Formats: sequence, structure tokens, C-alpha cells
Amino acid sequence: MAILRQSADSILETIRMIDEEYLDIRTVTMGISLLDCADSDIDRACEKIHAKLTDKARDLVATARNISREYGIPIVNTRIAVTPISLLLSVSGGDPVKYALAMDRAAHDLGINFIGGFSALVQKGMTAGDEALIRAIPDALAATEFVCASVNVGSTKAGINMDAVKLMGQVVRETAEKTKDNNCAGASKLVVFCNAVEDNPFMAGAFHGITEPDCVINVGVSGPGVVREAVREAGPQASMDAIAEVIKKTSFKITRMGQLVGTETARRLGLPFGIVDLSLAPTPAVGDSVARILEEIGLEQCGGPGTTACLAMLNDAVKKGGVMASSAVGGLSGAFIPVSEDAGMIEAATAGTLTIEKLEAMTAVCSVGLDMIILPGDTPADTISALIADEAAIGMINNKTTAVRVIPAIGKKEGETLEFGGLMGYGPVMPVKKTSAAVMVSRGGRIPSPIHSLKN
Repeated sequence: MAILRQSADSILETIRMIDEEYLDIRTVTMGISLLDCADSDIDRACEKIHAKLTDKARDLVATARNISREYGIPIVNTRIAVTPISLLLSVSGGDPVKYALAMDRAAHDLGINFIGGFSALVQKGMTAGDEALIRAIPDALAATEFVCASVNVGSTKAGINMDAVKLMGQVVRETAEKTKDNNCAGASKLVVFCNAVEDNPFMAGAFHGITEPDCVINVGVSGPGVVREAVREAGPQASMDAIAEVIKKTSFKITRMGQLVGTETARRLGLPFGIVDLSLAPTPAVGDSVARILEEIGLEQCGGPGTTACLAMLNDAVKKGGVMASSAVGGLSGAFIPVSEDAGMIEAATAGTLTIEKLEAMTAVCSVGLDMIILPGDTPADTISALIADEAAIGMINNKTTAVRVIPAIGKKEGETLEFGGLMGYGPVMPVKKTSAAVMVSRGGRIPSPIHSLKN
């Protein structure tokens, strides 16, 4: 009887997490290698890409829907990540936008939410194909609906490619300008990385690494509301180490659900299962917020003194709980802090408690970086490049993944609001320091890797 009661309690707890605390599988992402689609003729390569994507992923959406219905677990997104397209471009040459259009057409035909991998890895230098792809990003994101782009400009081993950093500041701004009639949405689908990982299932930064299998299933799980409720139930009298233990145990439960969905999806599709990315990825929905977890721990408002310490503890406890629950935890696992996608972050940024400088400090201890931050429309490209360089430096020195996804709100100024809708939410245009970094950015070259990169 005790075992049955314990099992029933566990089932009821999971139902409550899903119904009341916004627990969900944020994404089931199929990684697909396109290396065998390379061709000296770009049009033939695009035909091969469309054919392979629509063949490999033909049952992805239906399988995810069936699993969601059978297990009663919400699966919010189905996505695809592909080999960095710059690798194919180095073989074919031609107009890179053709690849983006082929990817977009396949995504439309398959009914998926996003396709990532219009990407280049240039931490140590750019090939002609890399540079051509990067320069094509504004046109590619303006011409497509589902395509996401990413560029890795630095790593702990290689240092930071400042020529690429300079170029990406221009590209981010140009992407926003080309999509200004659509709320600058193109820039919301563009991520600049340091230490990018090859198995990240989350958009906009997902791509399928060249060391990955030909085809693989990765899963991203999210449950900020569940963690917040667990912290609330622990009460204000609980010590910080007790709170860390509560978060760890909660993350264990969340990860087990992700492991179940991932392995079952892979089994039904006849593919290998890759990783569970346990990331507390928020949404604009009330209660589904990382900021609210930090405030439940004891902050008056996210962004005030103590925020970085609370976030460090949260991020570490989430990872520890995930590793206990699955030997396949990977991706970016931890806590995300995308401003426009988090109701608590939006409120704190609007109040002025949460600033870009505080967010930068927080990125030293969280999963990613300056994410979904809306900048004044007149922010110059060299200032965006400098923000990218700062984040890349944090990632390089701390041997962690950092990223920048900022949106210059063309035509808007500090204090106004930019709306995206859906999971991407909305947010205030945040102030940026007016001092110039133009001379530093224009130097180009490479910031050398740190001394600890010599470990071998």
C-alpha cells in the first residue's frame, strides 16, 4: 500500500507541475548532418538539403504530438538543427540566401517551429565561405520565417576573433534594419556565441555539430514555475544550502521527464537519443519566470544586490539535479535570463532595477548571456560589437558558453516597448552607455586565449 500511495503521490505531483506550474518540454530538436548534401552546384546542394530534411524529419511533428497526448506532457516546440551552413558554402559558393530559403521551405513543409544552423564557427579566423554566410545573414533572416542564425566568435582555446566581432556588430544592426517593419524580428533569431556547444536544442543558437551522429534527438526541458513553487514551499526560514537542495531535487524530477520524452521520441523514430538540456527557460506567462525564483529566494526585485549570488546558486543546483537524473545531460543546461521572455525580468528592467551592466555580471554565473535585450534604435554597430566582445571575454576566461542576442529597436528610444509575441514576448528599450568603443573595435585582430587554455 505504501508503495502504491507513493506512486500515486508522484503522479499527482507531476500533474500539478504541468497544470499549475508551467512544466513543459520546451523543445524536441532533431539534429541532422548536411555534410553529405555538399555539392559544387549550390542549386543541387539546396535540392539535396530539402530532400534530406523532409525525409529524416517527416515523422517528427506527429511523433511529438502522439507522445504529448499519450503521456499528458506538453511539448511546446519541434525544431531542427543542421550542420553549420558555412561548411557547405565553402564547397558550393554562390548566394548563401539560397541555403536559407531551402531550409525555410523544408521547415514549412514539415510544420516545425524553427530550424537552426545558418551558422559559422569563426573563433580563430574566417574562410571565404564563413564571411559570405555572415554577410548574408541580414538578407537571409529577412527573407525567411523559420530560419535561425548563429556565429561563434570566440573560445577558451582560440581566443576572440575581433575581426568577426566587429563584423557581427554591423550584421546585428543591419538585420534589425532589414526587419524593422516586423518589429526587428530578424535580430531575435540571431545569436553570437563564445564556446558554442554542438548539441544545444534551444533556438536561436542551435546547430548540429560535426562530431554529432548523422541524425539525433535532443530535448530541452523547462520549469521555472516548478522551481519557484518548490522554493516557496520551503519557506523563508530555510537556509541557503537547504534551498539549494530543494532546487536540486526539483531539477531531478524535471530532468526525468525530459529523459522519458527524449528516449521515447528517439525509439519511435529509430534514432539515437542525444541529450537532455535542463534549462530554466522562461516565458512571458505569469509564474513562468527565472526572476521570480530569485525573488522567492529573498530578493526584493531581480537586478538588485544579491542577484548574482542567488543566480549562481540556482544555476549550480539545477545542473547538479540534472546530472543525478540522467547521464545524458548536455546542451546549455542551467538558468536562462532572456529579458523579453521573462515577466519578472521585464518588470525589473522597466523599473530600472535590472540594467545591462547587471545582466552582464549575471552572465558570468548563468547558462548563456545577454539574451533578448532590446537596445535603442540608434545604438551604433561598434557599441553592439563591444557588448559582444565583453560577453565573449566572460565566456573565454571562465571556460563557459556565453552569447549575445540583442535587438536594436529601429525607430524607438529608451523607455519605449518592442513587442514580438509568443514565447519571445516583449520588453522595454533598455539604456546603453553612450561612451564609444569604436577605436577598440576597429583594431581587429584577435584577443589571445587565456593561459589556462594551454591545458592538454
